[in-house]
Amino acid sequence: MRHGKKVNHLGRKTAHRKAMLANMACSLIEHKRINTTVAKAKALRQFVEPLVTKSKEDTTHNRRIVFSRLRQKEAVTELFRDVAVKIGDRPGGYTRIIKLGNRLGDNADMAMIELVDYNEVYNAGKSAKKKSTRRQRTKKSDGVATPPVSSNEEE
Repeated sequence: MRHGKKVNHLGRKTAHRKAMLANMACSLIEHKRINTTVAKAKALRQFVEPLVTKSKEDTTHNRRIVFSRLRQKEAVTELFRDVAVKIGDRPGGYTRIIKLGNRLGDNADMAMIELVDYNEVYNAGKSAKKKSTRRQRTKKSDGVATPPVSSNEEE
């Protein structure tokens, strides 16, 4: 039974796993997306999302907490300066995992993990202005309803 065992050990000792996740998180912050195995991507998501949440409030204490996990000054600076500004209004879910298929050498499940707000393909439709339509309430008179008038029709 595996009651209460949430950590995926990834076949590594604790120090190696923490160092690997810190390096992967720094690469994700720097490049905005990385390719890795699905298991490592899921472990990285649990590692990096609390750090991004901490970066939304730029205090010395939060910078020190994030630096103790990431261990790279440049990554911490970019996280607090660039990434936190872009994801400031998002209430969570900062990363996206997209499965890519299997690796040729050992048939491992591969995935791409990326920061959500930095994908131009997915965000292209959302940045455009939404088309608004005016809807009017149907008038009921003598049991016969008149169809609503659309503001898009020209008269």
